[in-house]
Order: sequence, then structure tokens, then C-alpha cells
Amino acid sequence: MTKEAVRLEKLWGGEFGDAYTLRNDPDKRRSVFWNALLRETKPKNVLEIGCNLGGNLRWIAEKLSPKNVYGVDINESALVKLKKRLPGVNALWAQARELPFRDGFFDLTFTAGVLIHQPSESLRRVMNEVVRVSSRRVLCLEYFSPKIEEIFYRNHQGALFKRDYGGLYQEWFPELSLKKSGFLGKNRGWDDVTFWLFEKGQKKR
Repeated sequence: MTKEAVRLEKLWGGEFGDAYTLRNDPDKRRSVFWNALLRETKPKNVLEIGCNLGGNLRWIAEKLSPKNVYGVDINESALVKLKKRLPGVNALWAQARELPFRDGFFDLTFTAGVLIHQPSESLRRVMNEVVRVSSRRVLCLEYFSPKIEEIFYRNHQGALFKRDYGGLYQEWFPELSLKKSGFLGKNRGWDDVTFWLFEKGQKKR
């Protein structure tokens, strides 16, 4: 793995990540999106990669049994807070590039503002893990740009990238079929992200 990926993991796992956790309390308005998505997809179990405090998982845990809701993160303090807020939810420390689950274990896997913090060298590996552990659907909620655009993020270079993540999923993983996409703005509890919902099938030859 590249030094850049390791550098960013240390950044998010340390005081920088702790500060992010303190200033990012879950927004209640996100419930509208999650309630509609869960009604449509009816997953048996769900994994969020980069779950932080559980601002997304809280709505999922209201519809599914908490034992079927999983979140992984590399920031220990965020996981401690998540376990207190959402007892019964499976909150685990894990790197996005090496998830501790077997192939196809989850009905739905997703990231929300996590791929944007992956360097180019490790991005495909992380996305492969998201796809690998899903049996049915992959959801991506990230900042969009038609071409790669680096944003100087809180005095750090190489820490945030806008891209066409939906396009990359379709290019790199032919087994995914796009079912829905859209934009979620600040007025809906999101930070102006684009979402893509994919259904997983057999690889196209």
C-alpha cells in the first residue's frame, strides 16, 4: 500500500479525525432519504464503510434489527461514541481497503463522504472492497466532479478529491447496474453530495 494511503489513515485515525467527530453531529433531516431508500431496497443487513458517529446508521437501525447493522471506521473515539449512541449495532475498527468480511456478506454496502478522502493509488482497492462484500446493492454518496478536482481541506493537501465516483464504479465494476442517482443538498441534511445506487449482478464479458 502507498505511503499516501497510510498517511491519510493515520490522519483520520488521530486528532484530526477526533476533531471531525466533534464538529459533525448527525443531522435529523437525513431520515427522509434513508426511510425512502430502505422501503425501496428492503435490505436484510447493511454495512457503512467510514461510519464515524453513526449519523446514517441511526436511521437504518430504526428499520432493521441493530444486530444486522454494521459500521466500520479507523477512528477509535468515533466508534466508542457510536456504541453508546446505538447499542447493539456492530461497530468495528477496520481499514476501508481491507474489510474483515467474506464476499457478498451484506445486502447493501455504502460510503458517504469517504471515497473523497482516498488517494488515487488506493481508491480502486477501497471501491473493490465495497463491491466485494455486497451481494445485492452498492450505494455511493460523495462529492461529484466530472474530472478529478483536489480541494485544499483544513490545511491539508491530498486529503479531499471530487470525482465522478459513479462513473468509476461503472467503469471498473461491470457487474454493477445503475438504478438511481441524484443530488442531496444542505437543505436535506447533506453536504451537497451526489448519490448513485447500483444493483450487483454477474460480471459482463
